[in-house]
Amino acid sequence: MLAMDQGVVEEWLSEFKTLPDSAVSSYAASLKEKGSLVPALYKVIRENYSDLLEPVCHQLFEFYRCGEPQLQRFTLQFLPELLWSLLSVSAARDPHTSGCIEALLLGIYNLEIVDKDGQNKVLSFTVPSLSKPSVYHEPSAIGSMALTEGALANHGLSRVVYSGPHQQRETFTAQNRFEVLTFLLLCYNAALSYMSATSLQSLCQLSSRVCICGYPRQQMRRYKGISSRMTVTSEFLVQLITGIHFALCNGEAELGSKALDDVLYRAKLELFPEALLVGNAIKSSLHGAALKSNKEGARSIQVEITPTSSRISRNAVTSLSIRGHRWKRHESQEVSVDSEASLGGVVIPEISVTNVSMERMANGDSVRPRPDGRAQQDGDVLGVPSEVSLDPRGYDSNTRVQEVRRQKSVRRLVESEVSGPASTGKSQH
Repeated sequence: MLAMDQGVVEEWLSEFKTLPDSAVSSYAASLKEKGSLVPALYKVIRENYSDLLEPVCHQLFEFYRCGEPQLQRFTLQFLPELLWSLLSVSAARDPHTSGCIEALLLGIYNLEIVDKDGQNKVLSFTVPSLSKPSVYHEPSAIGSMALTEGALANHGLSRVVYSGPHQQRETFTAQNRFEVLTFLLLCYNAALSYMSATSLQSLCQLSSRVCICGYPRQQMRRYKGISSRMTVTSEFLVQLITGIHFALCNGEAELGSKALDDVLYRAKLELFPEALLVGNAIKSSLHGAALKSNKEGARSIQVEITPTSSRISRNAVTSLSIRGHRWKRHESQEVSVDSEASLGGVVIPEISVTNVSMERMANGDSVRPRPDGRAQQDGDVLGVPSEVSLDPRGYDSNTRVQEVRRQKSVRRLVESEVSGPASTGKSQH
């Protein structure tokens, strides 16, 4: 450790001891301006044999015990590095060098499991309902849900899961070690949005080292640290995945992806269903998504938010709009024949698809006047029966084409009838 870093840490240790209670808040806010303090503290924690390790751990515990939120978050940012120091020392079976770290972690645990009155706290968590949107899912992405009697009965009901009360611990044992560490990671994840980039990187490194030490993947990663396998629990891995998910979406895409793969690798070896479920769900949600490597800006997980107003299209299709569209189409694409076509003195009446001048009979047939004074029905054009109705209802493009063709055939027929008697008269003459 450099002498300059040692001087920064010693100055930091002496400041808080002489600080009055009224100046704690302003002092907590000024810690962000000390850019060289945090890297120096990381170096002290990583050197297990440093003389400054014990006073640093004692100072961090005083920060957490004072109750100032900013000082508590300042202590929590070192939690991943403290956990790795404890686990690595335990794996090396040299517990005498980690006594101050154990005391710090147990002190934070015992402070968090009780309320202000000293009573054991019971934490409650609400499980989101699939029928209502949350930060984890959108109902529209799931698809249609069957409205069964059971689904309707459970609609709107929220399931609440409780954790606690937790017992106070005085020492670490093989039975309670990961119970305490899992709860500490839960407290760390509750303040993830306040953690620095260095703390998130330390969390990803902790996850990878714990999961691959002693396994073949350690040789692939060329990690030359602890070679002993570390015992883990499914709940501990789930809390690691939660922090990794936040790091993935907030500038640590490369380290986070590597850490998530390592945790899933260990979960498959240990056959932990909870860790596999959560890890694979996060990996699937991030598949194909472009993770920004920008480390600046607001820290958040991007999700789709359901709008407050209902998204109804202005061009909603209704039965009324369908009928209006159909009539408008017929009016704009009206097919008609010239009203006056002189073919040998015979005038062909105008026939229109939509604007047909007609009268309705009692049986529903239409009647139009004929040149000879007789009534003509729809199915009779100039004495030629028609198989196509001129009623615009149900009229389509194929019928319209057939109608035009039929009109042309009618013209040819009339033309032949007019020219026929004339030619016959010339021959007789």
